[in-house]
Amino acid sequence: MTDRRYVIDELISAKSIAARIEAICHEIREEFADTDKLVVVGLLRGSFVFIADLVRELDLPLEVDFLEASSYGDGMESSREVRILKDLRGAIEGRDVLLVEDIVDTGHTLHHVTKLLESRNPARLRTIALLDKPSRREVEMKADWTGFEIPDEFVVGYGIDYGQRNRNLPFIGKVRFT
Repeated sequence: MTDRRYVIDELISAKSIAARIEAICHEIREEFADTDKLVVVGLLRGSFVFIADLVRELDLPLEVDFLEASSYGDGMESSREVRILKDLRGAIEGRDVLLVEDIVDTGHTLHHVTKLLESRNPARLRTIALLDKPSRREVEMKADWTGFEIPDEFVVGYGIDYGQRNRNLPFIGKVRFT
């Protein structure tokens, strides 16, 4: 696990992340321009930094809620079994919802959570992922907006961890084991 020695090489800079969020938020504002109040749902824990920057950039009436789903534990490989560890506090029926994910890898988590939220009858449900690894996809799933498409590398930073470490890095880094 995390007792393996590794180094982190910067893959996506903090400046690039900020610029991409600004561009995506323009599109999101257009999509939800007619909303009374957007419910922004963050998938914990990996999306917490992304969601904070995203909602600060959105100039829309919104509220934030969180859902915690897990398919990784402390490892590097998905178990493919998605468990809901924390559910939403509020109802989303008839409301506009933006689901925020840190990374779409196998697609299992986003697929499972999207189906769960769709069953609660939101007016509109859209998805955004900071990172996408299409080469790892096992379930046909694509976010409505994606920050960056990345190769099949294990990444950390900007909220994403390896064994609960490195979430506080301001950039996305590639883990390289030594």
